[in-house]
Amino acid sequence: MTQQAKLKGKPLPQGGTVGVPAPAFAFHNRSEILRGVEWWDQRGYKVKLAEGIYERKGYVAGDPKTRANGITAMFADPEVDLVMCSDAGFGSAHTIPYIDFDVIRDNPKPFVGYSDITSLHTSIRHYTGLVTFVGPLLCDIAHKETKPFTQERFLRAVTSDEPLGDMPRNPEDGYIRCFNSGSVTGEIVGGCLWLLTQNIGTPWQIDLDGKVFFFEDVDSPPWYIDGHLTQMKHAGMLENVVGVVISEMARCDWKQGRADGWPGLTSLEDVFEEHLEPLGVPIVYGFPLGHGDYLATTPLGVEVTVDADKGSLTFNEPALQRD
Repeated sequence: MTQQAKLKGKPLPQGGTVGVPAPAFAFHNRSEILRGVEWWDQRGYKVKLAEGIYERKGYVAGDPKTRANGITAMFADPEVDLVMCSDAGFGSAHTIPYIDFDVIRDNPKPFVGYSDITSLHTSIRHYTGLVTFVGPLLCDIAHKETKPFTQERFLRAVTSDEPLGDMPRNPEDGYIRCFNSGSVTGEIVGGCLWLLTQNIGTPWQIDLDGKVFFFEDVDSPPWYIDGHLTQMKHAGMLENVVGVVISEMARCDWKQGRADGWPGLTSLEDVFEEHLEPLGVPIVYGFPLGHGDYLATTPLGVEVTVDADKGSLTFNEPALQRD
């Protein structure tokens, strides 16, 4: 897999324009999109919705070409300063064969989304080298359950050309489980574990060699996570990982009210101890980096330091740059 040179977009300027494609799920209630538009408007920004944003085809927002064209158009549009996906869920991978990655490479901008958007993070990185952001979606940003923590971290991440520094812990549960000891510095890459394994065998399969491997997931019991990590191990993908960052893994452990499996046999920590601890690299588990109540927007493709003695994750490199 050929690694593209690192590419960075510019910080979102005050009063700038947010472009919104719909690469995955269709909207359910139109107010989900309208809430997000109003949230940006109240802060002095403008929003440009991609053509086809309100289309529906089954559970996705129109046919793959329409969704892909929306992504390409937001990067090509000189008025757009930041590209924020409308929603996730499922379907982003459909669009990859139809995206014009040359346009993205020639017009680097902050690109934000999480969960199913992982397929776009990995493919954009593969074809362009662009630093992208695991962060909220338009349909999330003004949801009644979205915390100010999530909104504030997001705005800081996409408007600054300074390193983000130390990753904050969950305000309601600051415990971080660490495996092994020591610290390591390297580029952080990753996303939703389910999507990372779906992309195995594609040209944009994630390259973890010499990298800090970040992953998160939701509603995946320990045997699912075991299966994903087993597949990665069998594919040789974990052999040269230098560090691991695991999110809080929302609603994944059997103790969290699950009624669909074998309670008490194996926990998530058991799975991590079996598959990841033997790698001998620093591992931190429990930061708010996914589907939990708090989401700390995280750039992918920048240099970080993982310290398993301090239980810390530090962003050393700016994710965005000005001219």
